[in-house]
Amino acid sequence: MKTAIVGGGAAGFFLAINLKELCPEMEVTIFEKSKKVLAKVEVSGGGRCNCTNAFASVRDLSQVYPRGHRLMKRLFKRFDYRDAYAWFERHGVRLVTQEDECIFPASQDSHTIINLFLFEARRLGIEVCTGHKIESLEALSDYDFIAITTGGGTASMAGVPVLEAVPSLFTFSIEDNSLHALMGTVVEDVTVQIPGTGFRASGPLLITHWGMSGPAILKLSSYAARELHEHQYQMPLAVNWTSRKDPEILEELHRIMNVHPQKQLSSIRPFDLPSRLWGYLLEKALGERAQNRWQNLNKKEVNRLVNILCNDPYQIAGRAAFKDEFVTCGGVSLTAVDPNTLESKDIPHLYFAGEVLDIDGITGGFNFQAAWTTAYTVAQAIHSVILPNNDTFM
Repeated sequence: MKTAIVGGGAAGFFLAINLKELCPEMEVTIFEKSKKVLAKVEVSGGGRCNCTNAFASVRDLSQVYPRGHRLMKRLFKRFDYRDAYAWFERHGVRLVTQEDECIFPASQDSHTIINLFLFEARRLGIEVCTGHKIESLEALSDYDFIAITTGGGTASMAGVPVLEAVPSLFTFSIEDNSLHALMGTVVEDVTVQIPGTGFRASGPLLITHWGMSGPAILKLSSYAARELHEHQYQMPLAVNWTSRKDPEILEELHRIMNVHPQKQLSSIRPFDLPSRLWGYLLEKALGERAQNRWQNLNKKEVNRLVNILCNDPYQIAGRAAFKDEFVTCGGVSLTAVDPNTLESKDIPHLYFAGEVLDIDGITGGFNFQAAWTTAYTVAQAIHSVILPNNDTFM
């Protein structure tokens, strides 16, 4: 029997390898339209490949999968992050878990993952056809099974419901030259939100020469991907530079006023904010009065400082790609596939895995985990068709 996998990315290779391990007699061919396979894996995680996450702080999968969390919860019962960790180590890749729960190869090099996939493909006899674009399912009529693992646009050839694919996990362009001057400044714990919506995210924030980046911004872009797209990436943004509430901020400012009344405002930084950022916020809130001493602050000025620390307003002027890697929101509608096997409800023996599905996660290894989980599910589903008495889906 023969299986065609359309897409030479992470999900495609993971599916092919697991399928060949389950069904050694199966002929498996990967079709990749570009000349190079696994290009996204190479640049992921800054070239280190954040291949999964420890999920220790995840109370609900909706925290990390804005779209598809219910399906992921179901599929995790069969293959989750612990299984992925064990799979890579069993195949010779030692992994390490960082303090932030992100998991990387111990080598800190994405080529370790790439080399594993290419080695296993050769060892198992998986054929990899690069520079080969599949235009229609008819082109694969000789195959018993077809799995599509590429972007959402490719799935349209299968005639299944597809939600428009829009960018997710991107940085924000903000037109503020004074902010740009702070490029390179990192604030470790901020909360960002889009006013008037329920979209908010917390974590480190990086100020760049074009605006804002870092995990907090990337997570927010994921949560609000569709809304930002619908508003052409022109929406307000509010930053809480301390991730604290007004009363706690006010208490800290009063403490400083009592302990350091003679000090210049710029010399004492609340909550250990970076000095350049604190100077910028002082100028923004107080103007010429930013050169004052703590004892000279009046009630109105204290309130301005509380407000700018807790609710600093900006205007998103556009999006910027995060290096060469980003995730798409959208793809094959989850209502169009069997939730247990990821097989098309309308076309027998047609399966979907990875980015092609309307599943996407925030930054931190969650998208790769979705690729591993959905690809493994499809491999097991095809195996169950060939050997219907196995108990994989019981």
